[in-house]
Amino acid sequence: MASLSDIADITVGDHTQDDNMPAIAERILANAPKKFALAGLSMGGYVVLEMMRQAPERITHLAIMDSRAVADTPEDYQRRLDFIKLVEQGSAFKGVTRSLLPTLIHESRLEDEDLINRIFKMAEDIGKEAFLRQERALLDRAVLTDMLKTITCPTLVLAGADDKLIPPKLQRAMAVDIPTAQYVEILNCGHLPTMEEPEITSKYMRHWLARS
Repeated sequence: MASLSDIADITVGDHTQDDNMPAIAERILANAPKKFALAGLSMGGYVVLEMMRQAPERITHLAIMDSRAVADTPEDYQRRLDFIKLVEQGSAFKGVTRSLLPTLIHESRLEDEDLINRIFKMAEDIGKEAFLRQERALLDRAVLTDMLKTITCPTLVLAGADDKLIPPKLQRAMAVDIPTAQYVEILNCGHLPTMEEPEITSKYMRHWLARS
């Protein structure tokens, strides 16, 4: 946010209050300007695609980072169900554990305690109830692949080249289906480019915002 503050007024949408994607998107749209650029990472990518489905005329630029329009794989779907079950049964909520870190960040960052502590703090800040709402929203989200070809605003599809959670090949395929998309991969980066490689990510976002 700080790195782009000279060219954009930035706000962060609240995606913690609702348990389905249409409601999350509606809440953010209700509090957004009439027209605006829109960026989302991971779950945020699913949210921005739903916002684009609901209000394409309001979105001037779209950035989808380490996300996808296709449905979860059966393994991903089951993993979400298992997470929900564990939390509902009263397991101590951590959101992210060290055992999950290799799926989130590049292997070269697994000893970066500053980065790791920030990831843990984010999970802690979300908390148990919001986590459950988010997972339910992800389980029930619509498949929006057919909508991709209708997107006409300048679009950035950005991927960590070593994203293990959402393989870059899925993100490349999504970019191919969007007529106005620029596809970028950041080397030596996992699922969280805004945290792992913030300077490079901001550089590409600056170029994206300058497109017309």
